[in-house]
Amino acid sequence: MTVAVRQSSQRDMTRAFIIYLLAAGPVAAQAPDSVKPAPRPQSQQASPAESSTVQPARTRARRKAKGGGGADHSKTPANVDSAALAREDSILNARWPVKGPEPLPGSMLPAKRIVAYYGNPLSTRMGVLGEYQPEEMLRRLDVEVAAWTRADPSTPVQPALHLIAVVAQGGPGRDGKYRLRMDSSLIEKVAGWAARRNALVFLDVQVGPSTLQEELPRLGRFLQRPHFHLGIDPEFSMKDGSKPGMKIGTFDAADVNYAAAFLADLVTQYKLPPKMLVVHRFTQKGVTNHKAIKLDPRVQIVMDMDGFGPPSLKKNTFRKWIKAEPVQFVGWKQFYKARNDSPATTIAEILRLHPRPLYIQYQ
Repeated sequence: MTVAVRQSSQRDMTRAFIIYLLAAGPVAAQAPDSVKPAPRPQSQQASPAESSTVQPARTRARRKAKGGGGADHSKTPANVDSAALAREDSILNARWPVKGPEPLPGSMLPAKRIVAYYGNPLSTRMGVLGEYQPEEMLRRLDVEVAAWTRADPSTPVQPALHLIAVVAQGGPGRDGKYRLRMDSSLIEKVAGWAARRNALVFLDVQVGPSTLQEELPRLGRFLQRPHFHLGIDPEFSMKDGSKPGMKIGTFDAADVNYAAAFLADLVTQYKLPPKMLVVHRFTQKGVTNHKAIKLDPRVQIVMDMDGFGPPSLKKNTFRKWIKAEPVQFVGWKQFYKARNDSPATTIAEILRLHPRPLYIQYQ
């Protein structure tokens, strides 16, 4: 679930990690609307602990941050020359827009801006998607869609619900993969909510010690639908097999390319409009070898600034890891909780960023 100009020591960077998932304890699997996942087939049955609770992995590395932002850097020092910052911005601006394939018919970007509500209905602590009853949640989404429409009437807004469909866990589970796969009935329920607003659905994957190669095929039957798209979260990708939440994870360009190719194959096989792939990022190592990420007109890749904190810190994060390392399109995450974004970055401030974020996620 983020980018800056000033160099700081690795130690300072590590101190700047903040977590969004794990300040509280285990979360009961009873959703606010009393929805429970349907029992799984015996071959896919969760362990008893998994069946009764969604226990998102607490990223203690992020939690240690002393300043906020969930980013691996410090705030821009107060004495930084604004003219020097402007010069650096000018250099980075020249990298945009990214040279890539022309959008195919049916592409969402750059014609529209996505405004998404993120979370999981089984947890009130993982995002706004699970914090309210469905009608109230959708009403609040309507408010944000209207606000973005007023602020930038030249860019039509497309609402979306972004469901964490594979949740990194604090416990290993039966197969030792530290992740909980959401039942198909829960995905269908969220799809039903989305249909009430003609909204898109994003399925987000926190692989833990598992891999995208293991997790994406089982989601293929949903992703083959035209209005379903994909998100992947490097923070919980533990390539060394360790427990998620103890340190920040990573994806390489090869992982992003696999996810994009998986979606591209679905587009071709089922004659779909282009898919979107959202990649969360707030650290240098969150996505490695970004220059090796391959662009394909069938898949539009969004690098989503995923940190939290005051506007200055979030803009720094955006500059350093999103703007300075261009891939294709960019996104921005907003947190409702004051403990995460205080003060919140305004829509006007976000619209002044270059490149302009075309995917906005609220948690």
